Amino acid sequence: MVNLPEDSLLPIQFLSATFKKTSATYKYYWFLSLLQLLEEEGLRIEKRKIFSRMLSNAWYTVNYFKVSFGKQDKIQESISFFHRERGIPVDLNQNQVWNLLLSLKDFKSASTLSHFDNQVPHWFLSPWFPNLKRNQIYLYTRDPKRKSLYFLDSEHIEINPDWVDYLLKNSAILKSFCFWNLSLFLQKHNPNVPDIPNKLIKPINRSNLNKNKVEFWNLYFDEVEEHRCIYSNLTLTKENYVLDHFVPYNFVSHNLNWNLVPAHSSTNSSKSDKLPRLERFSILFLKFKREASKSF
Repeated sequence: MVNLPEDSLLPIQFLSATFKKTSATYKYYWFLSLLQLLEEEGLRIEKRKIFSRMLSNAWYTVNYFKVSFGKQDKIQESISFFHRERGIPVDLNQNQVWNLLLSLKDFKSASTLSHFDNQVPHWFLSPWFPNLKRNQIYLYTRDPKRKSLYFLDSEHIEINPDWVDYLLKNSAILKSFCFWNLSLFLQKHNPNVPDIPNKLIKPINRSNLNKNKVEFWNLYFDEVEEHRCIYSNLTLTKENYVLDHFVPYNFVSHNLNWNLVPAHSSTNSSKSDKLPRLERFSILFLKFKREASKSF
């Protein structure tokens, strides 16, 4: 595990130890959300705001890239509930999702949030309070000898002033540390999913395919003049083709040419983000790729 920045006055070893044994994503998203809200709102942070930020941080990873968080993890279950039952769209940015969650009248009473409250705030501090139970940890967080990362209350947490300078000064490093370990955790649970790190944060803008057209595919059509769409068998030319991700973008998260194929706009729209029927189209895809490579 990568070492955290040292501080002679703080028990950094306890913060590092928090992430050594994890069976769910809670600790990663809790700490990441805590750092974000410390920067935005100050030392006293309502738990419901942290819980809603946890869900909004994971929203795109769960709903768009379909990354599995494991059977024990309730973040994925909670996100699916709010998307399915409360109609929050998939493609909103983090702040939009966060604000919508907080605006829901039943957000605070959702069963999964009770689960988070019973599992995360105090157990995150367990290295500071080994062998103590939930109520005992709540009782002792304000003990100055413990140098707890934060103080616990039923409805909020308060960042320990002793830790504020460290957290703010090292915020970028701590967030990167959190994302790195979250990536390792999710990769272990999704061994067949590539490029996990790029599936943790929704890109500001998904790059379009104009560059691929100009630098490769328009030149291809200059050579062959026309081509048959592998999905519809309709004739394609330089003037009427669109580019399709054969393996959907939400799986590969890139625009590399090996995965792109010219297609008719109608079939591209109907295919959307679904994997094509491999028994029908994979041979046509590979055959086309061989032919395209011979054109240059």
